[in-house]
Amino acid sequence: MPSRRLIRAAAFLAFGLVLQACAGKAPPALALMPAPDAFDIGAFDRAADDRPVGDIPDGGILYATGRQKSAGNAPGDFYTTERSLVVHLGEARISVSRPEITWRQAREVALLKSPTRDYPIQVSGVTEYGVLEGSVTPYLDPGPQATPPASATAQFTSEVNRRLERTGQRDVYIYVHGYKVTFDNPVLVAAEMWHFMGYDGVFIAYSWPATPEATAYVGDVDTAMGMARNLRELVRTLETKTKAERIHIIGYSAGTRLVSRTLEQMALLNRDRPEGDYRYGSRLENVFLVSSDVDRSVFGAYLADGILDVSRHLIIYASAKDEALRISEGITGHQRLGEALAADAVPPALAQLLKSRADRISYIDVSAAPNIESGNGHGYFRGSPWVSSDLMVKLMYRLDPEVRGLVRDPRTGILTFPADYDLRMQTALGSVRPPRP
Repeated sequence: MPSRRLIRAAAFLAFGLVLQACAGKAPPALALMPAPDAFDIGAFDRAADDRPVGDIPDGGILYATGRQKSAGNAPGDFYTTERSLVVHLGEARISVSRPEITWRQAREVALLKSPTRDYPIQVSGVTEYGVLEGSVTPYLDPGPQATPPASATAQFTSEVNRRLERTGQRDVYIYVHGYKVTFDNPVLVAAEMWHFMGYDGVFIAYSWPATPEATAYVGDVDTAMGMARNLRELVRTLETKTKAERIHIIGYSAGTRLVSRTLEQMALLNRDRPEGDYRYGSRLENVFLVSSDVDRSVFGAYLADGILDVSRHLIIYASAKDEALRISEGITGHQRLGEALAADAVPPALAQLLKSRADRISYIDVSAAPNIESGNGHGYFRGSPWVSSDLMVKLMYRLDPEVRGLVRDPRTGILTFPADYDLRMQTALGSVRPPRP
């Protein structure tokens, strides 16, 4: 019988092959994802117009990255895979292969519910403001900076405020990517989500120093765990120095290690803070852990440390058909948070938590949603129109899960997509459709 070490080695090799789709190429590009079902029924299409695809509001996407600046400045070569240890702030410009095509025409293609390569988007340039002041410590040398960190941070927060004023909506969304991608990937995914959400609020792409190599898994997840302080300080800056009323974090795959560790740090820092003092997460609304590659037992320890008391709501998406997480379990020897639990395998303590604190945590089994198994079953938050709808409706309207069309198992507290989810969602949005603040 093969040893456990050999099994893990084989799983590691398979893991690299399974996740090839996550890798970026220079210059990286992203084809439009299938449109969310909620987009079809007008939930996100309030401001449809005939602007060219390349005419993205505000010139592009704001970013924060823990990567070192590249010596070049050509597409695909803005930041390296090396850690900078401090956070670089800036904005990234987005271009498309056919800029003369309007968003209305692009929507018509996206609504066909099949991915298209006719409208790939890519990062065409970046403007760096400088280093986030809160990420600089006495133990790190950020190197020579053209702009003092305090000034760079002030420019970044000023731009966030300007964009919030433009949209009239005081929501900031932070997207945190997964394993094995370049700097560009989170920028492009954030731009895509922002587009489908009608350019409301402000999107920030958080690009931690992952490496676009199949064999980089161990190093990448180690880096993800170590970058929590920087994400924590970014959130603190947004909470204390901008007009944002709500901050949302969407963590994906290995990026959820960074996000969940950040929440734990916030919970621990909040423990001894006097009443009335600043508390980390004071404006955190929704935190999503999607396809989470976090050790399930480790996450239990985070719960014990009080992470449910940091954000307003924590949403976990899990699937029984996620091949990448199945292989990750083979490598690590531990079950992953994003692997869905069978109904008869839900620990009583977890069921009690999901039912008693339903106002603070949602555990959503997406296994029955359409297109869940496409690719390796790991990228369903973009590939399944039901999952992308649920995520974006929650971000935009902050509706409870049953209102959004999900069904809760009264015994386990786990939420699922019913067969008529699309109709339930349409009815809910048609009858509730709360006004946007």
